[in-house]
Order: sequence, then C-alpha cells, then structure tokens
Amino acid sequence: MWDRKELKARAKEVVKRNYWTAVVTCFLVALLTGEFGTSIIIKQDESLRPNFFINHQNIIENIEIEENIKETLNDTQINIIKAIEANLNSATKSQKYIFKIWDAINSFQINRTAIGTILIIGAILAFLFIVFIADPLIVGGKRYFLKARNNNAKIGEIKVIFQKGNLLNIAITMFLRNIYNALWYLTIIGGVIKTYEYRMIPYILAENPRIKRKEAFELSKQMMKGNKWKTFILDMSFFGWNFLSVLTLGILSIFYVNPYNAATIAELYATLKTKAIDQKYKYYESLNNEI
Repeated sequence: MWDRKELKARAKEVVKRNYWTAVVTCFLVALLTGEFGTSIIIKQDESLRPNFFINHQNIIENIEIEENIKETLNDTQINIIKAIEANLNSATKSQKYIFKIWDAINSFQINRTAIGTILIIGAILAFLFIVFIADPLIVGGKRYFLKARNNNAKIGEIKVIFQKGNLLNIAITMFLRNIYNALWYLTIIGGVIKTYEYRMIPYILAENPRIKRKEAFELSKQMMKGNKWKTFILDMSFFGWNFLSVLTLGILSIFYVNPYNAATIAELYATLKTKAIDQKYKYYESLNNEI
C-alpha cells in the first residue's frame, strides 16, 4: 500500500532538486497541450483551438445555426441532433480534443458549405497537432519527471519521445486511449472509471516508447486495480493548491503547483511499477526499469 503524504514528500524533493527545469518543462507542456488547466497561460477553453478564429463568437455571431436548423428539421430531428451533439462535445472536451467536427456537420446541414469546409480543415489540422505533437509531448513530460526522480534531469529527455520508431507508436496508443475514454464518457460514470484505469499509460510509454499497445493498456489496468479511488483522493488533495493558483491568476501553478503535481503522480507510477514487477503482473517484462 502506498501513502499519499509519502508520495508528496518525495515529489517535493524532486521539484526542489530540479526546480527550474521542472518549471520550464511543465510550462512548455501547458503551453502546447493544455495539460495543466489552472495555468495562467493555458486553460482548457476555446482559445486553445487552432480553429478558434473560426468558432469565435465575434466572427460567426451572425450565423444562427439553431434557428436555421429549426426551420429545416422537425422537432424530433432537432432533439436527436442536440442529444448527440451534447454527448460528443462533453466526451471530446474531457479528452482535451480542441476541435468540433459537429460544428462542421451543422454548417453543412444548413448549407453553409464554405464555413463547414473551413471547420473541417481546422479540425483535421487540430487532430494532427494533438495526435503527433500534443499527446506525445505529454508523454515526454512524464518521461522528464520519471528521470528527475533519481537524477538532475534535462529538458532534452523529451526528445526521446519524438525519435524515429517511438513517435508513431506513442501517437497511436495515446489516440486510442483518448478514443476509448471519449466513448466511455458517453456513460458518464464509465468515463471517470476508465480515465483512472488508463492513467498509467503515458508513464508506461514514457519509459518504453515501443511497448505494444495491448500490453500498455493491460499493464495500466492491472496497476490501477484497487488504486482508482486512492488516486482520486490524491488528485483531490491538490484542490487547495489549485484554489490558491486561481487566486494568483495561475502564477502559482506555473512556478510550483504544476511541477509538484506532476512529480507526485510520477512517484505514484514508480510505486505501482515496483509492485507490478514484484508481483509479476501480466506483461511486467515490458516495463522499462532503466529510468
């Protein structure tokens, strides 16, 4: 069994030893991925979207999609569309997907072909950015903090993730994790459970970028078995820090809370990995013990 206070105490030492590189690493990850939602620079909102200039209310405020739909569809069709849209938007938001395919579909439905086409292009660009840059960069951030546990880590550790032979496997595995999470979020409770079940996948990839996707999912599932609730409580233990970050407009997040949080979860992964190896979980041989 692991102790929350012990994990956080070890994390504080890691941050103290690697302070400035930890701050810069978290800042870069936040800047490009929105991983840390309380940052002054990055919040998971509309402004993060590559196609933000298309969706911004000031630009398309005169396009009254709902009114046009009501004119062309009956009540049943409108209700179905709204239900599907609500679920899709909720699911994709939870996975940090920064585009809305549904906006494009709506535009085509009301014969706004030009807007729909631009939205589709924006969505494709956003998709490529997320899959091949943002998600791998998140994994790179995990690698940095795993390295920082035992060494004075360098930001350059992130480069390993983008090396030939590593990037594609990481991109596909993270993409599948996000898709599975999004689908499970259609059941609400299932989404929360699966989010924690898949929590260790980025760390597993950080240590072994070429691990088979099936093995990464199975290992994370085994490692989080019996630990989901405790991990949730661990996350909630940062509520006070996050509240203070809001009061400082996110400055506290940048210079302390984000590195502290990231280092703590890295300590959790290291603890769960040790147990996985000791108890010889299925595919435990694929856990990279070099970091």
